[in-house]
Amino acid sequence: MIDIELLKYPIGKFVTPEESSEGDLKEAIDYLAAFPSFLNDVIKDMTNEQLNTPYRPGGWQVKEVIHHLADSHMNMIIRFKLALTEENPTIVPYSESEWARTADYTLPITIPLALVQGIHQKLGALLDSMNKSDFDKTYYHPDSKRIIPLWEVTQMYAWHSKHHLAHIQHLMIREKW
Repeated sequence: MIDIELLKYPIGKFVTPEESSEGDLKEAIDYLAAFPSFLNDVIKDMTNEQLNTPYRPGGWQVKEVIHHLADSHMNMIIRFKLALTEENPTIVPYSESEWARTADYTLPITIPLALVQGIHQKLGALLDSMNKSDFDKTYYHPDSKRIIPLWEVTQMYAWHSKHHLAHIQHLMIREKW
């Protein structure tokens, strides 16, 4: 029997930290800097058939996960920049599932991979320039009705990166690729 929850959350659900930890923040920043190479290493030898395989029943195909990462991380850097340049801005949520149905998801994965690489380079420069008071800046998320500090956002997107990478890795193990 397949454990769908494990397939959905192979590393567990994101746990919102109660407070900022310098060590956890540094670990998240380091992971975000390295993530594009981790992603490239995992998918570099995949065939088109493998890229078109859903990571779980009813889930996205591997190539759709890669497109989603580009979309999500584009939103991440925009949200960071809004929070750094405005006083607690309200961000604009988006429907991930609807975005996954748009025509750009048919483009070759080289396109979203290049986007992820560029976004993470920009993000790295941004994160390296930030001090503690910058990480304490916030934005308001209207779906969760929460004010979210950038130190939490940093940790959440590191989790998000690990989460989707684990989707692909677990699929590869199950399929014995």
